[in-house]
Amino acid sequence: MDDCVTIKKKHLQRPIFRLRCLVKQLEKGDINVVDLKKNIEYAASVLEAVYIDETRKLLDTEDELSDIQSDSVPLEVRDWLASTFTREMGIVKRRPEEKPKFRSIVHAVQAGIFVERMYRKTSSMVGLAYPAEVIVTFKIPVPNLISFAEALEVGYSKYKNPYHNLIHAADVTQTVHYIMIHTGIMHWLTELEILAMIFAAAVHDYEHTGTTNNFHIQTRSDVAILYNDRSVLENHHVSAAYRLMQEEEMNILANLNKDDWRELRSLVIEMVLSTDMSGHFQQIKTMRHTLQQAQGVDKAKAMSLILHAADISHPAKSWELHYRWTMALMEEFFRQGDKEAALGLQFSPLCDRKSTLVAQSQIGFIDFIVEPTFSLLTDSMEKIVMPLIEEATKSESPAFGTPGQNSLGGVSNAEAQRRPGFKSTGDGGAHAENSLATVDLRGFRDNLMKIIQANKERWKELAAEEELGKNVGEQEKDQSRNSTDAQLQEETTRTQNESSQGSDGTTCPPRSIVLQVVSFDTPLSDESSSEKCTISDPNQKDLSDAQQETQSTDPLNGEPKHCKKSEDIVKATEQTEALVQN
Repeated sequence: MDDCVTIKKKHLQRPIFRLRCLVKQLEKGDINVVDLKKNIEYAASVLEAVYIDETRKLLDTEDELSDIQSDSVPLEVRDWLASTFTREMGIVKRRPEEKPKFRSIVHAVQAGIFVERMYRKTSSMVGLAYPAEVIVTFKIPVPNLISFAEALEVGYSKYKNPYHNLIHAADVTQTVHYIMIHTGIMHWLTELEILAMIFAAAVHDYEHTGTTNNFHIQTRSDVAILYNDRSVLENHHVSAAYRLMQEEEMNILANLNKDDWRELRSLVIEMVLSTDMSGHFQQIKTMRHTLQQAQGVDKAKAMSLILHAADISHPAKSWELHYRWTMALMEEFFRQGDKEAALGLQFSPLCDRKSTLVAQSQIGFIDFIVEPTFSLLTDSMEKIVMPLIEEATKSESPAFGTPGQNSLGGVSNAEAQRRPGFKSTGDGGAHAENSLATVDLRGFRDNLMKIIQANKERWKELAAEEELGKNVGEQEKDQSRNSTDAQLQEETTRTQNESSQGSDGTTCPPRSIVLQVVSFDTPLSDESSSEKCTISDPNQKDLSDAQQETQSTDPLNGEPKHCKKSEDIVKATEQTEALVQN
């Protein structure tokens, strides 16, 4: 560590020395402009490198959850947020007395249609028409696309998951498309990048097992061993999808050149790995830091944020859709909990059917995950798209609906030539509804927040009912427990009173009492009297012969025989103990 500090100091001393020399030369009026420029640029590059290094360290060491302490969030919900959306806390166990701390995390995305089926069988795809410009631009052979889509459907249905299935894949893909259209970000992306976005969304949960990464790690599954406990499922999703395309009839990327193929694969890998929820906080912090810089936003990181937001977007959709998705996810959690119980493992957060607080978990999810994510998403889109809108307005770009715009990107021919991989269709077709002129970022943000807040209010209502039901259940348990105790006390008192009287109503002399109940750990007292009284448990029907003898009729006077010698009572008690134990 000391060596690193020394090297850094030496690294900084050079530009400092150079700048001071320049200051002295300026004072003397003896300065070469070329040398001045070179030295200033050198100093700036060193300072920038140090700044980036220090910022990265700050991001890496800062406690992601340190700023949020909310006693209103149930412990189980906080455990779930911590174990799901951070890397370490899912593996390292906290001490019970430690309270988890949370940092800001928030936001989800709105969007559209609940897709009942993501892909159709070949027989139902015969009549589908594919726009010529799409086929030309993306170069995807239609038969290969059909075969690949069918294979994806099979993989998504492999484990019959309630949530992570082909409908979820279709929903996320549609949401990514919605975001690209309604934020105008599609005008910032090349056709290859748009294809990468759609492709990554479609395969992002391929062959999901319906269990979490931590479950795979705890059970030492094959995929956990294969990927060294790092983004276990996400690595498998990408790998398995690309393995499909090793088959010639399913290779939808067959017509891409080598450079495009590698660029698309690099983007897809980064985007799908970004859907690992344990990297959520780091992803949010990195993107926030990027927005504060003067330079442009990194495309791969912006695209990853879009896919991540789409993946957690159901709280930003209509209540009916949001509620259905939530119930499907909870059922998937509960099934994992059933497996954990069968394996003798501790329940993962929100996986116990009997104790999970569904409404509270969704409130925490919206407050700490969904809202911050979509707030950051809209901030990012504004930084990227607003300059495009301003530039298009000044130059009266064809992006605002004039003839000649490209149907996919909505950009001018001049701009198209600057975009890598762009292939003009040459048909001059235009889709005005997808142009920059129709982008309403403020409306997009307001609509999202309105829906998210409305859903949160619904969960708050349900949480109140959830809490009420919990309290009522506890009260009923307490009442039942008190009633049982009262009945036991009443029965004991009645039995004691009956045993202390003879058949003629007379009372036996005070003697020691032995209660023949299930637990026989009370020792007999040593008293001077050689006789003791015994009380039979009224619930014990099958008593030993010795017990029955204690309640037999006295052959001399025909009265119930309550008193026996102490040795007989000890014998009867021992026999009853043996009976109960057996």
